[in-house]
Amino acid sequence: MKHYDAIVIGAGQAGTPLCRKLAESGLKTALIEKRWVGGTCVNDGCSPTKAMVASAKAAWSARHNEVLGVSVGGITIDFDEILGRKNSIVHTMRSNSEKRILNTAGLDLIYGTARFTGRKEITVSLNDGGSEMLTADKFFLNTGLQPVIPNIEGIHSIPYLTSTTIMELSEIPEHLLILGSGYIALEFGQMFARFGSKVTIIEREKRILKKEDADIAEEVVKILAQEDIEILTQTNAVQFVQSGHIIAVGLETEGRRSQRSCTHVLVATGRRPQMDALGLETAGVEVDEKGYIKVNAQLETTAAGIFALGDVKGGPAFTHVSYDDYRLIIQQVIEQKQISIADRLVPYCMFIDPQLGRVGITEQQAREKGLDIKVAVLKNDSVARSIETGDERGMMKAIVDARTGKILGAAVLAEQGGEIVTILQMAMIGGVTYQQIRNGVFAHPTYAESLNNLFMGLD
Repeated sequence: MKHYDAIVIGAGQAGTPLCRKLAESGLKTALIEKRWVGGTCVNDGCSPTKAMVASAKAAWSARHNEVLGVSVGGITIDFDEILGRKNSIVHTMRSNSEKRILNTAGLDLIYGTARFTGRKEITVSLNDGGSEMLTADKFFLNTGLQPVIPNIEGIHSIPYLTSTTIMELSEIPEHLLILGSGYIALEFGQMFARFGSKVTIIEREKRILKKEDADIAEEVVKILAQEDIEILTQTNAVQFVQSGHIIAVGLETEGRRSQRSCTHVLVATGRRPQMDALGLETAGVEVDEKGYIKVNAQLETTAAGIFALGDVKGGPAFTHVSYDDYRLIIQQVIEQKQISIADRLVPYCMFIDPQLGRVGITEQQAREKGLDIKVAVLKNDSVARSIETGDERGMMKAIVDARTGKILGAAVLAEQGGEIVTILQMAMIGGVTYQQIRNGVFAHPTYAESLNNLFMGLD
């Protein structure tokens, strides 16, 4: 039995830098990974999808350049080339991460599946055969999430796709039907529509993006409708039947039955913790009612010396949260600082086009809390930079405290919306008021300059 100072289970965006930092600090460390270094972000999520989104954006731009006086004629989608570029990016990122791990002194990389067999003991079923029993003083769990497959009649009789397997397609779907309308569904939906697929999105709620304000969601619907993406709300898929390469999908909308036919089905109805094989109960690690690992504000689980980082602990499931978890753990374990994830300001960006950048609370959340607020709204057809570039889709919105003038939240649905909302996030971190931004001098003509105009309407 081999003993370590620290064992990291899962080579995601927290586990990968964490194991190296622990080893570099002098702790004998092992990293256990059952698949590939880099986690979902590098292998199946952020990097590969955004590479393909860039290709889809290029296709859309080529078709819409007439407004700028440029016509390129017919365009060709070389899906093999798109996939090759995506795979090259993934391989480079993954291999570079693996090399850095292998070159770190005091760090062992073990490929296999870990299971707790004691409070501070695991057995690893090695990918190349056999098993190994390991112990450690501290454990760090970064095992991520996996897709949830709803219990719908016939779904397991069809070759449904998930956010992982859709990246392995070798052909563009003729008709892609998507269950769900979150950021995964909308990003893939718009991407494949731009590649030439007919796309239908099925959402059981009254509207898509229920966590966003209604006006933002409505603007997204309008943008997607311009690209002939069909969105069916208050609709449930109730049955799947395959005949040849066609899949018949039985739908129910407010009690009315109908049917759609498609060639491919993407299930994007949510994700759940990926830890079925971990044996957490043996280690004394508790989970909540949704299966997420319970942690305190210091990321420690209910078992002393065992920590959980990233998506597996619940909360916002974003790479930047995982990386910040790593940063906080390093401050606590190595630098002996007091840390807390409480009141952490977490932004996010949905990479549809235009991007939806978000930070802080929505107008709806503010009103539910009874806050005294002002709401600033600016449509992009009033933004000089948008007019000049020929893309006036989207809007900007900010929620401010009526008494202090401080920004409470923002949504930017615009070209580079994720970058623009980061300016407002930094203002929130620094306590900068909307009046200071309104009166600031920004370079003309930039998207950032539109923040002047966004806040001018409040007084």
